[in-house]
Amino acid sequence: MVMKHYPAEFKADAVALYRSRPGATIAQIADDLGINRETLRSWVRADDQRRGVTAGPAAPAVGSVEDENAALRRRVRELEEERDILRKAARYFAGETRW
Repeated sequence: MVMKHYPAEFKADAVALYRSRPGATIAQIADDLGINRETLRSWVRADDQRRGVTAGPAAPAVGSVEDENAALRRRVRELEEERDILRKAARYFAGETRW
């Protein structure tokens, strides 16, 4: 397999692109750029080391717990509605069958 050499500017731009999209994964960014996922991952790690950032979960932002709770409550309501629809459908179809 041929090792590709990328310019330092491309590496920096790729890492900056990854960091600018909080919801994106390394895999998504690497696929968009047409590079190997592990290559981008190693560039991100090297940038973290260069900047002195320790690996691990980031500290939660102020107010993020409340935001997360609100999002989880919305998700619970959505799942409960889906469950209720499925229960009603099951009752309907059970009543239609003639055993």
